[in-house]
Amino acid sequence: MRITIARTARKMGAVLTIGALAVATAACGSNSKSTGDSTTAGDLKGQNLEVIAEWSGAEQASFQAVLDGFTKKTGAKITYTSGGDNTSVLVNSRVAGGNPPDVALIAQPGAVVQLQQKNQIFPLTGAALSASQGNFSDAWQKLGTLDGKPYGVFFKAANKSVVWYSTKAFSDAGVQPPATWDDFTTVSKTVADSGIAGMAIPAGDGWPATDWFENIYLRTAGVDKYNQLTKHQIPWTDPSVVTALQTWAGYLKQQGVVASGATQLSFTQSEADVFGEKPKAAMLYEGDFVATDINKLGKFTVGDTAKFFNFPSINGSQPAVVSGGDEAVALKNTPAAMALMAYLASPEAATIWAQKGGFLSANTKVDVKSYPDETTQALATALVQSKSVVFDMSDQTPTAFGGQKSADEWNILAKFVGDPSNPQKTAQDLETAAKKDYIG
Repeated sequence: MRITIARTARKMGAVLTIGALAVATAACGSNSKSTGDSTTAGDLKGQNLEVIAEWSGAEQASFQAVLDGFTKKTGAKITYTSGGDNTSVLVNSRVAGGNPPDVALIAQPGAVVQLQQKNQIFPLTGAALSASQGNFSDAWQKLGTLDGKPYGVFFKAANKSVVWYSTKAFSDAGVQPPATWDDFTTVSKTVADSGIAGMAIPAGDGWPATDWFENIYLRTAGVDKYNQLTKHQIPWTDPSVVTALQTWAGYLKQQGVVASGATQLSFTQSEADVFGEKPKAAMLYEGDFVATDINKLGKFTVGDTAKFFNFPSINGSQPAVVSGGDEAVALKNTPAAMALMAYLASPEAATIWAQKGGFLSANTKVDVKSYPDETTQALATALVQSKSVVFDMSDQTPTAFGGQKSADEWNILAKFVGDPSNPQKTAQDLETAAKKDYIG
């Protein structure tokens, strides 16, 4: 399991359709009026708040700058606590002990639902509600709505529908970034014929295989089916699942396209196999967070020798994104907590982190030029422009099925990468596991 950035980016699971995001994108580069919080300097002087989120290291430093902006604006002091991958566990423990934080940012939708069902989080009110309504599309607002009441603000988002590639490998093979699945398949085979594997697939970690399936399924089955399958309202033996697996199998079966050893390959090693000292493959599918890791490897330059293209359209499917996000919720119903929620829903707060990099926002009022480079600007634009955005399916399912290391879906789809010969059997195996895991 990849602990910080990658796991953060792939969490969540509710599905939304973004019908008006193209309009929102135009607003990103405009001077359109934004809605922020209503607090002013000194309003909360003497107040002490606590925020819990999973970020540590460089991400924590960036978020601390965001919180410092709130302190400067209001006078309130904020203590930040990092919960890492156990953030939801920490929050539940603190709530059970009668000492909840004022605000928590949680990347697991199931955890937020559980808090709401126990009346442990509070609906947005006042400036917080106005900021959410004014700065986020209806679809993103619906994601934070439970039982008809708005609870959450999605502060940090991710674009998990991009394919990263080596420009040298593409140049050597004489190919260009593809836009359709047929072209993607052809490009991958052409690269393989040039002497380097087309794609590294880190099925050894399990979760990248689920991400592959989700992107293909979204494009072949559509949002409604995606939503139904996520909730197991349709079986995994549904023809739509078999079609997606057959589509993927056609790609996996091509000689030399997938780098050898995929079923044992870790995500970290797959990055090195494409963008390290001795490349073994030309492409790697995963989210925007790969850019940070490429830079850390130091052998390729994002935007120059390492670029991305959007996950290809299948059978004319519209632009679509599998996303993830960290949802801010208030665990105390106080003016200070709601003021902080309003601030987190403002373009001002998002822009502070956007300028530092390693961040994407669903806030429609964040100027795309706030992002530090053209690659991040393009990633953010793709996130906002997509006709359909869905949140990671596997992390919405029961943990035994798709939300943890050695989960059934992880194992079954990882095996499928190694042997894609029988999509129908794989679908049946997934359904057998789902019947057990969804009940358990």
